[in-house]
Amino acid sequence: MKPKTHKKLFGTDGMRARAGEFPLDPETVRVIGASLAEHLQEQTGSRPRIVIGRDTRESGPSIEAALTAGAQSVGAAVESAGVITTPGVAFLARSLPADAGVVISASHNPFYDNGIKIFAPSGRKLDDATERRIEADIAEGRFRSSEARTEVPPDRAAAASLREKYLEYLRHEVAHELTLRDLQIVIDCANGAACELAPQLFNDLGACVTAIHNRPDGRNINLGCGSLHIEGLQQRVAAERANLGVAFDGDADRALFVDEAGNFVDGDATMWVLGNYLQSRGELEQQLIVSTVMTNLGLEVALRARDIRLARTDVGDKYVLDELLRSQAVLGGEQSGHIIFPRISLAGDGIITAINLVRVMRELGKPLSQLVLGFTRFPQVLLNVRVREKIPFESLPPVQAKAHQIEQELGDRGRLLLRYSGTEPLARVMIEGEDKQQVQGSAEKLAAVIKAEIGSD
Repeated sequence: MKPKTHKKLFGTDGMRARAGEFPLDPETVRVIGASLAEHLQEQTGSRPRIVIGRDTRESGPSIEAALTAGAQSVGAAVESAGVITTPGVAFLARSLPADAGVVISASHNPFYDNGIKIFAPSGRKLDDATERRIEADIAEGRFRSSEARTEVPPDRAAAASLREKYLEYLRHEVAHELTLRDLQIVIDCANGAACELAPQLFNDLGACVTAIHNRPDGRNINLGCGSLHIEGLQQRVAAERANLGVAFDGDADRALFVDEAGNFVDGDATMWVLGNYLQSRGELEQQLIVSTVMTNLGLEVALRARDIRLARTDVGDKYVLDELLRSQAVLGGEQSGHIIFPRISLAGDGIITAINLVRVMRELGKPLSQLVLGFTRFPQVLLNVRVREKIPFESLPPVQAKAHQIEQELGDRGRLLLRYSGTEPLARVMIEGEDKQQVQGSAEKLAAVIKAEIGSD
């Protein structure tokens, strides 16, 4: 008999949608909680323990209540950490330990979206098999007739205790004797999950902290601030004459930076600084850094000059982590500022990234503007071509011929990436190289060939 198929709801970063609409309507969220709890009970043979946290969106408390009610209806013990970062929940899942950690957040999305991410006790995101099981339960309408609707209100004191447990870990195990006296730092909290945690931590480490966008109202998360809007942080670093600016996204799993001169430092530049530091200490295992196909070619060229290899994966921290574990490398991440240190945490953590970056500044006695020297970003052109169908590029000889010609012209000082959008009828042409005019001209020529072959009007 052919197995039943069901709609895929979990992506590479959990489940995300408009709050209140399927699958984030209250009834479906209760099913998710019940399904997760039942599966955990089958795995462990005992009453499952689930820890849950959320960012600052106005929809967060109601989604948390519905998921908690569903999990409790199947007998799970649910503990709430209240407003906490995504990596904070991943830490609690492995340190309590809990059978699962659940995050209610849509990361960098606007306030009207929300999402559900589930972590295993290892701190890794939930396995695909369990995600498919939850999707099947939703499709089959399981648990919807349950009468158990009693919701136990979160214990605020217990939630505060869980957040403090995470802060203690950051202070004593990650920062570990790092003192930041005389360091002036501006922290853009994105009106999100880091609003209390990040300023408190860096104050505790001795830094002089100016926190901005740290007054969430349920609707201003990521609004003109945080890692998506770095300009405000650049201005504030200049005004305060600060040594460093840090920008988090809504759930603080990523961090981007501004140096003391007001220059933007993205995830590629951050990996350059951290990779050089680790290599100088003999701690860069395999002489390897893991990143994605979107990482700027300039980083690969700069690392090559230091005899450091760059391994590329598909876009998504899930794929970066998979390759880190496979290759036993110790540093990986994305241009977006999502950096992973697998020996510290299997979840990207913006606060941990910031701690490690300021440690390099402190130990080497150099400002960030000097530490990024040696990495030159290559010009990059990205063109979108609307297509009538997504025919494999290798099945289009004119496209293959033009792409091959361009790659020959670029040599090892340029890069061509040709792919289809996963959500729109678009072919994406991305070319990097040292000569911007050459890159622009090559991209336009390849886009024209694609348009002639499969373009739509």
